[in-house]
Order: sequence, then structure tokens, then C-alpha cells
Amino acid sequence: MDDPYATIGFALKQAQQALRARMDAELRQIGLTTPQYAVLAYLKVEPGASNAALARQAFITPQTMQAILVTLEKAGFIKRTPHPEHRRVQKTELTPAGDRALGAASAIVADVEKRLVDAAAPLAPEIVVTMLMRLANALR
Repeated sequence: MDDPYATIGFALKQAQQALRARMDAELRQIGLTTPQYAVLAYLKVEPGASNAALARQAFITPQTMQAILVTLEKAGFIKRTPHPEHRRVQKTELTPAGDRALGAASAIVADVEKRLVDAAAPLAPEIVVTMLMRLANALR
């Protein structure tokens, strides 16, 4: 390898960094971070998700997730209640305010996704996703 920066891995990292920077900048305008958006989006499809499940979905540690959940709860975007069978487990659900925040954030994320789709053209998004998942699976 003559140029260590002309690699698939380096290009993937640049794309990931650019995506995260764009998402953070855009979401910051409505007072959210990318991990907070990830939590709200996952709670929309998995109401009552545990802290551990939320951490996995947001690619962060359970300790970091705890801090994010405290922030979202103080903002009124989520409510947490004890699990009926496992007292140490908290169930987390969106509030109506959280659902509204998710709607605003989803519009922002859709715009970012459109930029990616446009940049990948003429490749279909499904082809790009399939290739990226193949790369990820090759490293697991």
C-alpha cells in the first residue's frame, strides 16, 4: 500500500466523520445531538426499550446513554418508568413533545440523507447500502 490514506477504511472514516459533523450541526439548530436523535427515533419503533438497547442502537456506552436519557427526560421528550417485572430496568417512552422533536429532527435527517443519495448517484441507494453492509460484515 503506497498511500495509506487512499484506502477503503480511510474513506469510510472520512464519510462517517463528515456525516456525524453534518448531523450534529443541523440537529444543533433544534437543540438535539445525533445520539439524542437516535434515541428518539428508536423509541418511536421500540417503545419501552431498555437503556442497554438504546445504547446499542446509538453506538454509545450505557454510561453515556444514561446521561443522554437524563437530558431528554429533563427536556420533557421522554418518560421513564420502572419495568413491571425487573425493578432495576427502566422502560423509556416518547412523550408528545418528544414525538414533535423527532418529527423536526427527522426532516433534518431526511435532508442529510438526500445529500448522500445525490452524491452516490448514479448508484441506487440500495446498492450503496448493500456494499457498505458487506464491508461492515467483513470486519465482524
